[in-house]
Amino acid sequence: MIETLKDRVNGDPGLVRRGRYLTTTFLLEVGSAAWLISIYEGRIVSIARGPFVMPSSAFALRAPSEEWEKFWQRRPPPGSNDLMALIKRRVLKAEGDLHVFMANLRYFKEALGKLRAGVAV
Repeated sequence: MIETLKDRVNGDPGLVRRGRYLTTTFLLEVGSAAWLISIYEGRIVSIARGPFVMPSSAFALRAPSEEWEKFWQRRPPPGSNDLMALIKRRVLKAEGDLHVFMANLRYFKEALGKLRAGVAV
C-alpha cells in the first residue's frame, strides 16, 4: 500500500505545489516494516522498503501497524484522524529533525492521508 503513495502524491498538483520547497528523505515505520521516502521539491521520487542497516533520513515517523490502519480508514475515529492527534496520544513517535516535519506539517498530513481507503489515486 505504501508503494502507491508516490503516484497518489505526485498526481495531486496542489499538494506538489504546497511542497515545492520541500526536499528531504524520511523514514516511515508501520509496525516492524520500514520505508525510506525521498521527496524532491514536493514530488516523491523514491520509496524504498527496508529492512535497513543504517537508514539515512532527516526524521522518522514510527507507529504500530494497528494505529496506521486506524489512521488510513476512510473515516478514522477521533484521536486517529490526524498526525498530531496520534502524537498527542503517544502512539506516533516523530524523531530526528522535527523542524523539517513541522515546517511542512500540512504537506505530510495530506500526503499520508492519500493512503486512506476510498481516496482517489
